[in-house]
Amino acid sequence: MRSTIVLVLVLFTTLLACQPQANPTPTTEVEATEPALASTEQFPEKAAALTVYEVNIRQHTPEGTISAFVDDLPRLKDIGIGILWIMPVQPIGVKNRKEPLGSYYSISDYRTVNPEFGTEDDFQLLVDTAHKMGMYVILDWVPNHTAWDHPWITEHPDYYAQDEEGNIVYEADWTDIALLDHTNPETRRSMIADMKYWVENFDIDGFRCDHAGHEIPLYFWEEATAELDPLKDLFWLAEWDGARMHLEFDATYAWELLHLTDEVGKGKANADTLANWIQKDLQEYGQHPLRMTMITNHDENSWNGTVFERYGEGHQTFAAFIFTAYGIPMLYSGQEVGLDKRLKFFEKDTIDWSDPQQLQPFYKKLVTLKKENPALWAGAQGGFPQRINQGSNVYAFKREKDNNTVVGVMNFSGEPQELQLMDASINGTYSDYFTEQSYDLSSEATLSLEPWQYLIFAQN
Repeated sequence: MRSTIVLVLVLFTTLLACQPQANPTPTTEVEATEPALASTEQFPEKAAALTVYEVNIRQHTPEGTISAFVDDLPRLKDIGIGILWIMPVQPIGVKNRKEPLGSYYSISDYRTVNPEFGTEDDFQLLVDTAHKMGMYVILDWVPNHTAWDHPWITEHPDYYAQDEEGNIVYEADWTDIALLDHTNPETRRSMIADMKYWVENFDIDGFRCDHAGHEIPLYFWEEATAELDPLKDLFWLAEWDGARMHLEFDATYAWELLHLTDEVGKGKANADTLANWIQKDLQEYGQHPLRMTMITNHDENSWNGTVFERYGEGHQTFAAFIFTAYGIPMLYSGQEVGLDKRLKFFEKDTIDWSDPQQLQPFYKKLVTLKKENPALWAGAQGGFPQRINQGSNVYAFKREKDNNTVVGVMNFSGEPQELQLMDASINGTYSDYFTEQSYDLSSEATLSLEPWQYLIFAQN
């Protein structure tokens, strides 16, 4: 269904000194020869080993511009990021705007770049530079609604959902947006044409589709993929939870898992809850779909709290879990340096990159662990997760792919725990990936864990 585009390998050498602002992280030289984006595989397979990174252009740098963000690409490449999800870069509506700067998701023109962020040339530079570094770029797409000053409001009011009196309506308390009507074929054709514009003119690699299953019929996505996939091999990520979405999408949000980890962090659920969810999800979705796992994103951070507020001392345990146990992991701008404030959604609120807890090395190791161990890859490319312990506070699993075996043991409580692993096939001496401490794993021996301790053992 999808065609493959071959991009030329470009030699890239630079010093990894670029940070959004002064950052004590040591610089690292980027390898002169980066892997090409050319691949005999297609999406979703070629995303299975990668980490998605959500880019909040407004808050990522003091300048809040695309060009300033480009300066940070060498650092993200060094961490090992594979897919950049760029939050909407189009102009934000002024009419009914939520002050002072408005929402990214209230778009007044799908085909231009918000001048507050930069120019079309700046965005092209972002895409080209990312490609040279071996990273894919997907653009956040908002098909559910527009701003009230989008030209369609006056030129094509029939594109919009209307009440019985013919008034264009909005959704919930989102007073800054006007709801589109995708039962109208002309709405769908115009929307798809605007999406096509970004693929043809900027060579983006796919879309993160906002609100993908709400008020939007699945036949819109059938038409969109039929029109756009022949242009190049695209990655389709749905901000939606539902197996039917995988008829057209490569990846969907594991929303329920995010909410369950919140409950575990608060002591209202436990490791059994997480293990049961994985098994239920596999039963519903099967092995092939990619399920995007996360512990934060732009909504979660701004409205529900930081990872420290929600997970406390266990925040690294939950991060290790979403990178190893299941799915394709996602990081949000600043998460890798311990973002410890709720970023304001409608205002300028620059991320602090000083990394007071020195978390970036931890997240870099997680990204590398995922990439280098096929057992941890997402979907059918990775190993089937098998739980290998009993007890409600600890989740221990084994994943195997070809000659690669990864064992994870995670204490999801603030109390010390003891457990016995139940799989004799893993008996042996292992070194923990993070601490390099040696452990003798046996189905007959007792393993002791400190509060919120996590252990990862990889063997080839």
